[in-house]
Amino acid sequence: MSLLLLLGLGAIVTAIVVTVVVTVTRPAQEGVSRGLASIEDTYAAREASRAEAVRDRFESLPGWLRSVAERLSPSGIADRLQHQLDLAGNPAGWTPDRVLAAKGLGLFGLAGLGALYGLSFSAGWFIMCAALGGAFGFFLPDLLVYNAGIKRQEKIRCALPDALDMLTVCVEAGLGFDAALAQVARNTKGPLAAEFSRALREMQIGTSRNAALRGMTARTTVTELRAFVSALVQATELGISIATVLREQSRELRLRRRQRAEERAQKVPVKILFPLIVCIFPVIFVVIIGPGAITISETLFR
Repeated sequence: MSLLLLLGLGAIVTAIVVTVVVTVTRPAQEGVSRGLASIEDTYAAREASRAEAVRDRFESLPGWLRSVAERLSPSGIADRLQHQLDLAGNPAGWTPDRVLAAKGLGLFGLAGLGALYGLSFSAGWFIMCAALGGAFGFFLPDLLVYNAGIKRQEKIRCALPDALDMLTVCVEAGLGFDAALAQVARNTKGPLAAEFSRALREMQIGTSRNAALRGMTARTTVTELRAFVSALVQATELGISIATVLREQSRELRLRRRQRAEERAQKVPVKILFPLIVCIFPVIFVVIIGPGAITISETLFR
């Protein structure tokens, strides 16, 4: 009887302790959850407002601008613009339709400015200024997207050797390839980390690893990344150890980076030659030969 009484008292005490602990920790957990939710909502609202601002800026343009730009462009312009936007990282709010609308706006806007400038000259200048302004405004969005793509690919090329070193260390430490790729994407910044994160998300929704990696190479023009993905896909298909492939690729990328740095260093004298001839030599000639030339002219033509 006393044993049953002790067991009952122990159960009651245990229930009271559990109730108190749950009651005390639940508000803290709810507070943390509410804080995380508010942070996520804040960042989501900020990104949504930024994308909405860009969207409103171009959706307010009339639709006939896009139609005019599409008629003046070659066939398949939408696919080509989408590929250029993929290379540029798909900036927020930019789509092929909005790029076409910007091309039409630049065509008419800069053509009008060129025509206003040519009004003070002859009719030929008027037509030429309007044509040059319209052509520049029409191709300006293409140049901006192309320039953004080139800068992004250069950032990927510069960040690839360090990211591959970290990936090799993670795999050799015992992590799986997907976990190592997630670790690299989490601890690095830039467009390469964004590409790794996108590949991981594609693998999480059901895409195979090889397809996700091949899709990553389709969004870049970096030859080193393409070679790395090709070697990794072949190693997966042939059953070769991924750590060995990563180690060899890392060594090769470090060698290529050193060779690229040496190549740029050897190009410096050639690049310095043109400003040296155009800007510095004439000044030196004026300083050195100028007084003598003045003296000779005064002596001969006095």
